[in-house]
Amino acid sequence: MTDSQYAWPAHDSADVVILGAGPAGLVLGNLLLRAGIDCAILERSGLECVRTRARAGFLAANTVRILARHGLDEGLRRYGQEHRVCEFRTEGGRFRLDYGRLGSKDPHTVYPQHELVADLLTQFLDAGGRIRFDTEAVAVSDADGPAPSVTVREADGRTGRWRARYVAACDGRHGAGRRSVPPGAVRHYRRDHGVSWLGLLAEAPPSLDAVGYALHPHGYAGHMARSAEITRYYLQCARGTRADTWSEDRVWDALDLRMRAAEYGPLSRGRLVQRAVVDLASDVLEPLRHGALFLVGDAAALISPSAAKGANLAVLEAEILAQGLTAALREGDPTALDAYSDRCLAHIWRAQEFSHWMIGLLHETPAPQGAPPFQERLRRSRISALRDSPTQQDWFAENYVGI
Repeated sequence: MTDSQYAWPAHDSADVVILGAGPAGLVLGNLLLRAGIDCAILERSGLECVRTRARAGFLAANTVRILARHGLDEGLRRYGQEHRVCEFRTEGGRFRLDYGRLGSKDPHTVYPQHELVADLLTQFLDAGGRIRFDTEAVAVSDADGPAPSVTVREADGRTGRWRARYVAACDGRHGAGRRSVPPGAVRHYRRDHGVSWLGLLAEAPPSLDAVGYALHPHGYAGHMARSAEITRYYLQCARGTRADTWSEDRVWDALDLRMRAAEYGPLSRGRLVQRAVVDLASDVLEPLRHGALFLVGDAAALISPSAAKGANLAVLEAEILAQGLTAALREGDPTALDAYSDRCLAHIWRAQEFSHWMIGLLHETPAPQGAPPFQERLRRSRISALRDSPTQQDWFAENYVGI
């Protein structure tokens, strides 16, 4: 598949214009297309970038059910791997939770997000869906009027305009959708968690048969399998650290130390093929709608990666919005569309709460100089309860996998 293979003629209108070809935009596009809704996706990157950009890969059970319900799970069924165990390593030892047997008894499915995106993109294009690559949405205008429009800029610098009845902003926290909401039209809730991670992708087989969370005086370290050959690692780092500051030897030595490789076995080392610093922060906009403009995925709410909720929320929101748009456009019934924001926010805030809990579990909170380490004692109590209390384990499992 090449860009030229899908070099669609210029169209400048659709009933629904979707900004962004990530999981949210492509799930929404596929569902609208199958419902007979005229839609088009505008994506600022090129086709190859969309198909290969690496993101998270943990899919919640409900996300898998949504994709299966709409026949969007062929690759997932063939290549996805169920994960149902996580391991915690602390100064007090290590313990494992088989969360697939706890709480709601649901597993995660590990399926790299770029593979899911490639699947969704192929289905959308093969079904005749319209998508414009290398087309950046600059602004959404007149969303609260009778004729919304999207101003776009092509890769060669030319600008144009798309007309729409509805616009779905699936283009992230820095995209045109969120920028186009007028000041005062939404409430913006923000939190900087004061923690940074060095995110790493290694050409190395997994070293654990579980998701690994290591709590260490030098900082948190995480291990997440992506495939038989690729593993995702995280290392807590100082705020302001540059991604290229640490050498590969320093990275692996820090991972060995924090994951206590001397006690529990060496890590499988390999070439680091991707690295990025992530400052853990959360935000939520309320409501998720301004007139005909709807916010979806990271455009609606940013959630820290501590509990792997972002892509799962995006897929859920896309299904809810597709239901509302279909009812409004095919049946003239706006009821479900009017309920979109409230329905999504209920899930978003629950996910935010659990993500915040996980951040407190995984990271030390420095006490003021001279003060007793009160928060650190609370964190140790949380770990003890998670290790020893069946009730706490059930609560963890239900929220860890659920959205």
